[in-house]
Amino acid sequence: MDLQQLSADPYDVVIAGCGPVGAMLAAELRLHDVRVLLLEKETEPVSFVRVVSLHIRSLELLAMRGLLDRLLEHGRRRPVGGIFAGIAKTEPEGLDSAHAYLLGIQHPVIVRLLEEHAIEQGAEVRRGCAVAGFEQDDEGVTVELADGNRAVGGIGAEQVRARYLVGCDGARSTVRKLLGVGFPGEPSRIDTLMGEMQVGVSQEEIAARLTEIHATGKRVWLRPFGEGVYSVVVPAAGISDRAEPPTLEDFRQQLHAIAGTDFGVHSPRWMSRFGDATRLAERYRVGRVLLAGDAAHIHPPAGGQGLNLGLQDAFNLGWKLAASVNGWAPEKLLDTYESERHPVAEAVLDNTRAQTELMSDEPGAQAVRRLFTELMDFDEVHRHLIEKITAIDLRYDFGEGPDLLGRRQRDLDLNHGTLYSRLHRGRGLLLDRTERLTVDGWSDRVDYLADPTAALDVPAVLLRPDGHLAWLGDNQQSLTRHLTHWFGQPV
Repeated sequence: MDLQQLSADPYDVVIAGCGPVGAMLAAELRLHDVRVLLLEKETEPVSFVRVVSLHIRSLELLAMRGLLDRLLEHGRRRPVGGIFAGIAKTEPEGLDSAHAYLLGIQHPVIVRLLEEHAIEQGAEVRRGCAVAGFEQDDEGVTVELADGNRAVGGIGAEQVRARYLVGCDGARSTVRKLLGVGFPGEPSRIDTLMGEMQVGVSQEEIAARLTEIHATGKRVWLRPFGEGVYSVVVPAAGISDRAEPPTLEDFRQQLHAIAGTDFGVHSPRWMSRFGDATRLAERYRVGRVLLAGDAAHIHPPAGGQGLNLGLQDAFNLGWKLAASVNGWAPEKLLDTYESERHPVAEAVLDNTRAQTELMSDEPGAQAVRRLFTELMDFDEVHRHLIEKITAIDLRYDFGEGPDLLGRRQRDLDLNHGTLYSRLHRGRGLLLDRTERLTVDGWSDRVDYLADPTAALDVPAVLLRPDGHLAWLGDNQQSLTRHLTHWFGQPV
């Protein structure tokens, strides 16, 4: 690269993409004073309005950083039932979380709130600017920038220097392509129209008609969001021009073809067309360049898992990357980002494949769907599927140990506040019921809280900054080994 201008103020981390994943990662890094530059190729924030659902585990993570109340002001709580393949079931009772609901929130709102949070934490955001190229060496990454005012490459091209580069730049990730990481999987086979719009008939009439349609095995969904607005999902078969955005007339045509009525749809808030392409990056890290969110994985929207998977990537990566920048990370800590998150994405891709098959109108798929509908009447089956999709069943492989090791810790009421309120700073935490243990030597990275009344089934737990159980027991020598394993050498 013929790069002429080098920023005099290098960064620790450059993040390509200021969507929810990039903004969340930036905020996590800033908790540890990492110098962050966020690049966003769009000059203005997203304007189209669509509602996304934040799942239980994402809500827990946001609560850990004190962000949940801010989002709750702008969202609408919804029951967890009915999210697996659109099979209508009431949610299981007693889900193991203080946040056992879905939060429907407008996509532009969550983008704005998380970007504001990153900026409040001290991240720098450049809009109208994207990664055009990069070169990495043993010390860092030189990133070439492209914007509307400077040529790409050659005289006048700007470059910045950083310790690491993270691609959070979506399914068509420039960073992934320049990195040469494969993105294997299946191309899209079935296209679907999705949008949010008002309807001209009653909810009772819609429910009755959908019951008749679904009995025939045909696919069409209308789900109310309130104030007369419905999410409308219908096959795109017959709408041949994929290059053009769908129109309201396309929705009316498809609804008529399948349901015999267009339900009087009007006043769309947004409309889109998506396929069922399913792909997973072969690697999440090459040297000092990493991938997160849709840059690392794409899949059909069944179950609404995409945004949640990406946010959870950011929470897993943030503290580990910060530890590497700040010099205390154990040797293999950053490698655990890929070893932990890649299998999670594999599992999500598999369950979305399964859900997509169950939503097919082929006779065999419909027979399996009817069987699943029966099986989900068993609480254990329904609970398993809900916990899988909302990621509260997640257990990272930390090696031999009790079943709780590697699992998330739900929020707890403590003598003073709640457990999650003690994780706002993004540090580790030792919750000690014995009042005998210590984190001396790691107090710059790990907080200590003695509370003999804490509702734990074990004497003490060591939590990582992402709320997963890194150790449990009552032996100081064992605790010290695990502190060193996760949080480096003591000071």
